[in-house]
Amino acid sequence: MKLIFSLSKAEKLNLDLNEKALKTIYLGGILPLLLYGAPVWIKAMELESYKSKLIRVQRLINIKIAKAYRMVSNEALCMLTGMTPIAIKIEEAAQLYQLTKGNTNKEAQVDSHMGVKHWQHPAETITRILEDNDERSPIQIFTNGSKTEKRVGARIAIFESGHHTKSLQCRLNKRCTNNQAEQLAILTALNYTETMQTTDKTVTVYTDSQITLDSLRNGNIHTFLIEEIRKKLNEMMKTNWKIKLRWVKAHIGIRGNELTDTLAKEAAANQNIKESYKRVPKSVVLSELEDKSVEKWQSEWTQSTKGRTTKEFFPEVTEKLKMKISLTQNFTTMVTGHGKTKSYLDRFKIIEVPTCPCGTRDQTTAHLLFECKLLNKERSILKLSVLKTNDWPTNKRNLIRKYFKEFTKFINKIPFDEINVT
Repeated sequence: MKLIFSLSKAEKLNLDLNEKALKTIYLGGILPLLLYGAPVWIKAMELESYKSKLIRVQRLINIKIAKAYRMVSNEALCMLTGMTPIAIKIEEAAQLYQLTKGNTNKEAQVDSHMGVKHWQHPAETITRILEDNDERSPIQIFTNGSKTEKRVGARIAIFESGHHTKSLQCRLNKRCTNNQAEQLAILTALNYTETMQTTDKTVTVYTDSQITLDSLRNGNIHTFLIEEIRKKLNEMMKTNWKIKLRWVKAHIGIRGNELTDTLAKEAAANQNIKESYKRVPKSVVLSELEDKSVEKWQSEWTQSTKGRTTKEFFPEVTEKLKMKISLTQNFTTMVTGHGKTKSYLDRFKIIEVPTCPCGTRDQTTAHLLFECKLLNKERSILKLSVLKTNDWPTNKRNLIRKYFKEFTKFINKIPFDEINVT
């Protein structure tokens, strides 16, 4: 809260902290403080008194991001800013820890960074990655991975003196990624190569995964497959194998690469192949938890009796999160009902009469949006756009979904002070 109050002072000094800057400060500075140690104290969130303290902090920053009045509900603020409600975010953080570090169930392993004791010593990590195109190794191995909507597979094609002599295939857990399939293909190729009986132990392994090669170079990456590849390369080097890795561009007609691409897709679809790898990347676990958080958020938003006006514009959480909206004071006023309208000011006894200066009815945001005669000129473009495909007035969700550009132009042109609402 001290950080947020410091931001208020900064704004008074005209440092112009925009929406993007405020979100960066929240996500990079404030949220980590709120989530610190969450797996330890998560049960404390069952008490409403503790939960309300954290909600109060998030609410303060949300008000600044949304440029909203203080009476706007936290539910509506979270929807406008796209910030997951803090109680749900804390639960997500605790679950991520349990799944990646605190879980003892070996059937649900996560491919997170391995402990330091499992790392290759820097002096032993020697990976030769070729940059040139002139390579004449007697043994050439092409590797590839493939991921479909439901399956993940890898395939290896081995060529000796230019002749295709062996094919290998693997199937991974459907939650694994294409990068993991590429890495498993390289590791499988190295394991097989080690068993080959040959006098010339010079081998070139080709892959079209630049990410894999960059990961092998990067001393800060220590995921399971990357470390296993490094370990295997070191072991083979000690037995006089000369292993070179080379990137090859995909889909340019190279025989080995095209062959493994086709076979990898077949491996992914072949249920008869035993699943040989099931470590799920941390990024996938996090993505799944975020999806569950959105589902929970949607359930709470649907059941909430607060933020009714905002709910008319944004009934679906996923729909709102996909939108890129630049929040302005006028926009927030129109989609929350909290702002410089006569009906709102009358509600708090600031003025005595809520009637709009146009003389027809109370000056609500709906009246300004659809009916007020004083705004006919500003509303004309929006109305014409809607009438091309719908009736006027249309529902508020449609205005956001189908006519967002015209809608935002209209509401940002509303001269609240000039139409006598202050």
